[in-house]
Amino acid sequence: MQKIKNSLFLLMLMSAMVFVLAACADSSNEETPAKEEEQVTNNPSEATDGQQYPITIKHAFGETVIKEKPERVATIAWSNHDVALALGVVPVGFSAANYGVQDGSGMLPWTAEKLKELGEENPNIYQDTDGLDFEAIADSNPDVILAAYSGITQEDYDTLSQIAPVVAYKEIPWVTSWRDQIELNSKGMGMEAEGKQLIADTEKLIQDKASQHADIKGKKAAFAMFNATDLSKFYVYTPADPRGEFLIELGMEYPESITNQIADKSSFYIELSAENADALSDVEIFIVYGDDTTLPALQADPILGKVPAIQNGSVVVVGDNTPLAAAGTPSSLSIAYTIDEYLSLISDVAKNLK
Repeated sequence: MQKIKNSLFLLMLMSAMVFVLAACADSSNEETPAKEEEQVTNNPSEATDGQQYPITIKHAFGETVIKEKPERVATIAWSNHDVALALGVVPVGFSAANYGVQDGSGMLPWTAEKLKELGEENPNIYQDTDGLDFEAIADSNPDVILAAYSGITQEDYDTLSQIAPVVAYKEIPWVTSWRDQIELNSKGMGMEAEGKQLIADTEKLIQDKASQHADIKGKKAAFAMFNATDLSKFYVYTPADPRGEFLIELGMEYPESITNQIADKSSFYIELSAENADALSDVEIFIVYGDDTTLPALQADPILGKVPAIQNGSVVVVGDNTPLAAAGTPSSLSIAYTIDEYLSLISDVAKNLK
């Protein structure tokens, strides 16, 4: 996350031009990831809550051993604290949200709402948008540090591990799905069973809500990022990215013309030049970050304006730097908070398709 050369690029990609949280990522990490799933070690001891210890969690930097149930849980980066909160645990510290926050609190509305529900009025928030605040993290005296959705580097991991055991991402930074966030982080908290239930509950919520919008089912949709000031190139998030994956969970399909362009199936985006706009020919619905000027700018472009979905106005514009935009990479809490609004916007466009 110290790699300044990567931060501007990630900043542009992770949201409207933007996901500011990705300024902390180091997507150039070349560490060889562990291929095995997380697993519980043999000959475990058993805690009073039925969880067996020690727990061994395998991830991109090796493995982390949790010897006993953590009492003080800290989280860093984006949305990991939502997992703890959804499981009823208030972190002893968590990173400030730096995108989509409109009240200066450092918290997105679903986080603030859950903290209030749990009776926490003065949460400890790390101000680490310019780099991890290792001193603040250490001062919070955690028993475990959750970072399943993050862009931490080997150096970050090594430093954090001197403070407490760290739960990192499985293989690739910034592509951990909401489901894997819960799986990894709940296991690191010694709450694996509760995590599985949270996954099941969230899956049911998604299915129930999506079933109320039959008009979107089977539609070919893609989440893209266009910079209205430079339309010579654009970016499309892949199904490996939480944004793309979530569209599929809602019952839509990723167009073959886009998936055929993906050389690295683990990459969270592909970059295309405007001259390759024909790769968008079978997209029925675009979801993009932007504002009221975004669609007119796309339609006025001599190349992109000829893409059928753009020409027809089948574009869902998610307001840049809003809570809904921040929920583009979903968590268990953000899904419940924003799914009605998100589905409504997509459904409004889907209803107009011929």
